[in-house]
Amino acid sequence: MEIEELVQQLQQLLEAKEYRKLRELTEDMQPADLAEAMEEMDVQQRLLLFRLMKKDVAAEIFAWLGQEARGELIEKFSDTELTAALEEMALDDAADILEEMPASVVKRVLAKSSKKTRDSLNRLLNYPADSAGSIMTPEYIRLRKDMTVTQALDVIRREGENSETVYTLYVTERNKLLGVVSARDLLLAGPDQTMEELMDDNVISVQVTDDKEEVANELNRYGFIAMPVVDSEGMLVGIVTVDDATDVLIEEATEDFERMAAMQPSEDSYFATSVFKHARNRIPWLLVLMLSATFTGMILTHYEAAFAAMPLLVSFIPMLMDTGGNCGNQSSTLMIRGMALGEIEPKDILRVVWKEFRVALLVGVVLAVVNGVRIWIMYGDFMIGVLIAVTLLAAVVIAKLIGCMLPLGVQKVGLDPALIASPFITTLVDACVITVYFTIAVQMFSALQG
Repeated sequence: MEIEELVQQLQQLLEAKEYRKLRELTEDMQPADLAEAMEEMDVQQRLLLFRLMKKDVAAEIFAWLGQEARGELIEKFSDTELTAALEEMALDDAADILEEMPASVVKRVLAKSSKKTRDSLNRLLNYPADSAGSIMTPEYIRLRKDMTVTQALDVIRREGENSETVYTLYVTERNKLLGVVSARDLLLAGPDQTMEELMDDNVISVQVTDDKEEVANELNRYGFIAMPVVDSEGMLVGIVTVDDATDVLIEEATEDFERMAAMQPSEDSYFATSVFKHARNRIPWLLVLMLSATFTGMILTHYEAAFAAMPLLVSFIPMLMDTGGNCGNQSSTLMIRGMALGEIEPKDILRVVWKEFRVALLVGVVLAVVNGVRIWIMYGDFMIGVLIAVTLLAAVVIAKLIGCMLPLGVQKVGLDPALIASPFITTLVDACVITVYFTIAVQMFSALQG
């Protein structure tokens, strides 16, 4: 069913006050679809619909709602309603939502929560924002090594409903992580086999203080459904599931895109961010780039005599600068992607430079020949065609080398490569291209006149 159709259906049932049908409909819908439909409704309809749902359904929908829609509901909720919703949610999702709320609201909600929930949420909220601890959940199934398969299955039936996953189970002794057992292992094993026989004791885990992006990349690398999180003593404190890892990777990719476009990253969605904040995030970098373009202007001023002698040269500047900037951006984008995926590291810089140099030669020769011939035909001047061809080849080589080396160099000193992506590379390449262009032009025409 299309989201627009679902919105209409929900609104019609609300207007007709057919609340029983509405409740049944919400139980059968996918939470993600229902949350998207609710975001299209006004806040009063959203609030009424939320109150008509079963508690567990409402809590799941609440976790799927966007930040803006969720914030509007929170403003309308009583403390009791908000507490009930958070009690039904997975603890890691509840902690994420609490981080978005004002401190006064968080304090009231925690005061009304059960002691178990309050203790778990306080522990999650105290971890650094970018750590594995901030995205992990303490809701997982733990087993003893002397348990049989039959006993383990009983534990899953008893605790599975409140656990984040039942596909990966953790064998512990006094909370120390010993091994991992999958649900598949249990289903294929005999009823009297023990966890010690079945478990894989070669456990891959992460520290609670590890960076959450590194944890997400590790999950992706090994193809795990969940990654165990341990403290400095090897005690199991939680797990990071694949859905949380996906959220982290999306968040990090969004930040990189914003930085590559010369903007300060924003935690809010586009529509939830005010016009003033959008402007504030963009102005600083635009000012920096505008001032950095002064160097290009100074170079152009230096070659003012060349303009006067050969005005036609000016008409080729935009094409040369754009081509150089595009080539630099191609290389930098590949470098940033490769570093994000762990395919390229700063130590690979010589291999990268050699490869990009060869690519640049091939690309440069093709562009140089095409443009040189085009200009010769259009303007009937063979020497200008040669000048543009030689400049293009040099510009492509320089741009691709800058585009591959700068991100690697910046990461080597511990900065984010996305910071110096397309805007800074374009400015630097522009200055280099103009310098090369007029240097070659002056030397070439001086030689001809001499």
